[in-house]
Amino acid sequence: MTQPQQFVRPQPFGGRPVILFRDDSSRRRFLQTALVVGAGSSLAAAAAAMRDPRAVADATANDLDILNYALTLEYLEAEFYTQGLGSGVLDGRDLELVEPIRDHEQAHVEAVTQTITDLGGEPVDKPSFMFPDGTFDDKDMFLTNASAFEELGVTAYHGQVPRIDDPDILAAAAAIAGVESRHAAVVADLLGENPFPAPFEKTMTMEQVLEQAGKFIEQ
Repeated sequence: MTQPQQFVRPQPFGGRPVILFRDDSSRRRFLQTALVVGAGSSLAAAAAAMRDPRAVADATANDLDILNYALTLEYLEAEFYTQGLGSGVLDGRDLELVEPIRDHEQAHVEAVTQTITDLGGEPVDKPSFMFPDGTFDDKDMFLTNASAFEELGVTAYHGQVPRIDDPDILAAAAAIAGVESRHAAVVADLLGENPFPAPFEKTMTMEQVLEQAGKFIEQ
């Protein structure tokens, strides 16, 4: 009996690099931090920073590196939605629903930047971004990339939540995961897909997330 084909969600940006670092040093630092995260740390520190800076008051150099790693990805998300909305491909109810997502991502950038500064660190500079041709040409292309991007974020956070023991950080990570899930549901609905396709969220290990996110970086 022939098995039904499963829908395979496309990779964000077609798996092409979109983050262009200003110099090799910045790129190496980002990649080295990615290896640290994949080796056993998590983005829980970043989630805590967005929720409550006091949760990472005892930040080490490694914590600050992870926060800067998260800040780079938040820059990417904020820029993607800013350019997408600026392209004019959305209007009406679609625009009303996606504008808050952009605002959330910009708020995340501001929160993580401020937390790094408050902890005595130096926030990384915003890199340049080069989105593939056609990314913002029409509504479906923009939303398809947004959906793939949001689903990656959701599975990343939900994959990390079970690994967290500290109750404050757990609450922060769960709060951010909830916001990302709402984003994913909104975008899926705008694409005409099921915004809540399963009773449980899918998860990915950090190694799996890094395999996907690493494709965003110009090598």
